[in-house]
Amino acid sequence: QVQVVESGGGLVQAGGSLRLSCVASGSIFSNNAMGWYRQTPGKQRELVATMASGGRTDYADSVKGRFTISRDNTKNLAFLQMNSLKPEDTAVYYCKITTGRSAYTTRDYWGQGTQVTVSS
Repeated sequence: QVQVVESGGGLVQAGGSLRLSCVASGSIFSNNAMGWYRQTPGKQRELVATMASGGRTDYADSVKGRFTISRDNTKNLAFLQMNSLKPEDTAVYYCKITTGRSAYTTRDYWGQGTQVTVSS
């Protein structure tokens, strides 16, 4: 089993910054990817940023140039540095780790989410 825990959310004014942290523990294979997603009421959860264990990253267009994902693979940590925050970034942010013995046997594990609120 795998456990995922996020932290670092909060209330910030527009233009400000926040840094989210995520730690995963349990049966995690070297083949893995960690990422951040967000969700607002009535909408589907959407990708914010992901990073594979090899370093490949992927960002939503809406956050490119403002958000940066990073990882500490040795400790299964992931971070999301969020700068120049906008009110539309307000959401519950979730961390996900995808891991498996091979690329064909992966599973997703989610954290409980952390609220980010950006005031105008």
